[in-house]
Amino acid sequence: MVQAKPLNDKTASESNQIIQFNHPVKYRTSEWYTGHGEIVASGDNRSFEVSASYNLKATVKLVNDVLNPENPTLAEIYSSLGRCVAIVDLTIDELYGEAIRKYFEYHEISLELYPCRAWESDKTPETVNKILSYLGKDGSDVSRNEPVLVMGGGVLSDVAGLACALQHRRTPYVMIGTTVIAAIDAGPSPRTCTNGSQFKNSMGVYHPPVLTLVDRTFFRTLETGHVRHGMSEIIKMAVTDDPVLFELMEKYGARLVETHFATLVDDAELSEIADEVIYRALFSYMKHEGTNMFETYQDRPHAYGHTWSPRFEPAVKLMHGHAVSIGMAFGASLAAEMGWLSIADRDRIIGLCTSMGLSVYHPILEDMDIMLEGQKNMRRKRGEGGLWAPLPTTIGQCDYAQDVSSGLLQKAVEHHKAYCTSLPSGGKGEEMYLSDLGLA
Repeated sequence: MVQAKPLNDKTASESNQIIQFNHPVKYRTSEWYTGHGEIVASGDNRSFEVSASYNLKATVKLVNDVLNPENPTLAEIYSSLGRCVAIVDLTIDELYGEAIRKYFEYHEISLELYPCRAWESDKTPETVNKILSYLGKDGSDVSRNEPVLVMGGGVLSDVAGLACALQHRRTPYVMIGTTVIAAIDAGPSPRTCTNGSQFKNSMGVYHPPVLTLVDRTFFRTLETGHVRHGMSEIIKMAVTDDPVLFELMEKYGARLVETHFATLVDDAELSEIADEVIYRALFSYMKHEGTNMFETYQDRPHAYGHTWSPRFEPAVKLMHGHAVSIGMAFGASLAAEMGWLSIADRDRIIGLCTSMGLSVYHPILEDMDIMLEGQKNMRRKRGEGGLWAPLPTTIGQCDYAQDVSSGLLQKAVEHHKAYCTSLPSGGKGEEMYLSDLGLA
């Protein structure tokens, strides 16, 4: 429905005129999105202004055994469509492909599955183009209102999500994260992306899944190194937003790594703790990420550990979680150097990381050219208004550093190095490089 609202008694050509558009539901392109807009004419037949917005809902659910044929979750989404178009991590297809196919066969839903290798080295525009080719006329010819099923880790969620954003300019998708990072961070995130030269995630769009299903039973088949590096994304929310989560991680974090979130043991109590940790991390993350869906503001606690790491991570081929933990540990030392954080809390943050075998120091921090270049890149990414580096002020709270001078940066690195070299590990983590897990 179109509603014209002249602002005074003059004729439309002489007055400002506001026309609001409220389109009937029957014309919706997709059930997953709505929108509205208005156009304001100046009245002099020389200019007008258009304002528009679109609304989305992104649901996140913890589920158990999503591929059990008795579990109706996926069937309820795809039964009315008659088929499911799926982009599945190649390793997940090898491990769970039979279960995926049997699930949809049981529910008499046609399945079109595209296995896609998704290592860090595959996080490229070429991989996005391959997925687009499959989604397009030469492949499954997916409809604009048909939610693509994406199953895999953080890299696949990024590149497949970007492909869905580009296909028909916005194709919905359902995300099942099969790694810790994908389940609690990259999976529900609206930020889809691919890597650019020497800088992670430099190309992308905001396009969240319409539904994220988190099923920790997939963690059972992960390598321990993949579980470990995923813990960084939980720690960042514990440090910046949730002190209860921090205490849970101090008490149970190492055990959760060892048992792959209680999927390798029959322990009801630990299973409940695993679910609580996952839920608290997800809620804390989406509380900030989801309500700032298009990153129009830079007070983003979930960027803790991600200010300098996007530059030094690819330079030395670190696992993402280890790069983030180094960034978090250095950030804690920098906050202490600035007088924002107590030494005791700095030690707790670094101690939590090391207790799970995460890295807290790497010599790359001493390369001031890379560190300053990382700051320059991040200022541009965050809009030039400031660096806005999230830094902890106490356990569960943070503030944002608008600028970090080269002198302060150098001094903080020196003090951080001195502290980390006194640790038994020297600041090194377990399986900290992509090559350690065969991903280089």
